[in-house]
Amino acid sequence: MITGVLFDLDGTLLNRDESVRRFIDNQYDRLGSVFSHIPKEEYVKSFLKLENHGYVWKDKVYKQLIEYFKITEISSCELLQDYIVEFRNFCVPFPHLLWMLQELNGRNLRIGMITNGKSEFQMENIRALGIERYFHTILISEREGIKKPDPRIFNRALERLGVSASQSVFIGDHPENDVWAAKHVGMKAIWKRHFQWDIVEADSIIDDLAEIPVKLDEW
Repeated sequence: MITGVLFDLDGTLLNRDESVRRFIDNQYDRLGSVFSHIPKEEYVKSFLKLENHGYVWKDKVYKQLIEYFKITEISSCELLQDYIVEFRNFCVPFPHLLWMLQELNGRNLRIGMITNGKSEFQMENIRALGIERYFHTILISEREGIKKPDPRIFNRALERLGVSASQSVFIGDHPENDVWAAKHVGMKAIWKRHFQWDIVEADSIIDDLAEIPVKLDEW
């Protein structure tokens, strides 16, 4: 019987790829004079490639963009600050996010989240999605001092929820940080399919968040 359900954030609950595309498109438009010598399509494409689906923090991304495009009217620090302040306004949830969380809450499950990233930045994104109230605990790597796939952050989350690994499931999109790591500590793991990877050895695979209650029923 499953009593605890834990989630990843980026790529699982937050459609991060679409959110980033919308943000960077808007940033280019808002700061048009700064980028006037750069074709918009080239700027957006370069940003997406350098940030590698969020696995490269934006301070490095903007430094590289400044150097490559020879941007002189604004600093990488100012661009980073713009990202930190504005990104929350472009957060796109995956379909059925709120319905799924409401459904799980109605079952009296203990619900948690483990996400790698900067603490306040990730919390602002969670609030932008309107989902903070559904979680009994939220662990963010910067605040915890450890990050996925370290088993300690999973065990810490299970302890705070008051549930055992054998009666818990983790849902995420990354084969190692989410699926392998969760299984390594004794949890079941659901992989939310992502185009970056073809086959992932998980206990179950989903394409839509609406599938989660059905999967839990099967167990």
